[in-house]
Amino acid sequence: MREIVLDTETTGLDPTDGHRVIEIGCVELNDHFPTGRVKQFYLNPERPVPEDSQRVHGLTDEFLADKPLFDAIVDELLEFLGDAPLVIHNASFDLKFLNFELNRVGKSLLPYGRAIDTIEIAKSRIPGARYSLDELCRRFNIDLAARSKHGALLDAELTAQVYLELVGGRQKLLSLTPGDLQSEIVVELRPARQRPEPLLPRLTQEEAAAHAAFVAAELGGESALWMRVGIAELGLA
Repeated sequence: MREIVLDTETTGLDPTDGHRVIEIGCVELNDHFPTGRVKQFYLNPERPVPEDSQRVHGLTDEFLADKPLFDAIVDELLEFLGDAPLVIHNASFDLKFLNFELNRVGKSLLPYGRAIDTIEIAKSRIPGARYSLDELCRRFNIDLAARSKHGALLDAELTAQVYLELVGGRQKLLSLTPGDLQSEIVVELRPARQRPEPLLPRLTQEEAAAHAAFVAAELGGESALWMRVGIAELGLA
């Protein structure tokens, strides 16, 4: 099962106010494990980056001036995403911006039903908790040392770790290795071993005679029901 954990950085909070995407970060998961494949795009937003936004992610006008426009990377981005589910922290925000950019260049929009929102998972798994990415990382003891500022690829990597904690993916480390899973289990059927000589009877002659007398006197002897019909005929088979 292939999934893509995705995050964006933007110039502001709403694309309808003229704000644009300036960074996209993607991390590939396969069966809830990072594969090591990532994508990161810095983008020229064709507008100034407000100082308030710069304080959040540290991306300046000077840094972004020579970066490509969205339409130059959109095909590479969509190819990497493929048809995989998109794991996003606060999916409505990122998809709103991505779909605005996709619409501007005439590409199909990403359906919201394709997103797996880690905030929604956290709300169902940890009712009453705080659901910011920082808070969830602290709850799961995920290292935040590298996060002095926001960054799309860094936040996607942190979101991936939070997601795996929320769905129990890390517990898979306790399971068999792929080599073990692929090994063939061989079951050898052997006939039961027979003793070369049967054991001697453990009953004494006196005990055997007492048993025969008991059967004859108390259980009907040769006329007993089980002596005259088989188990199958009694319907007990």
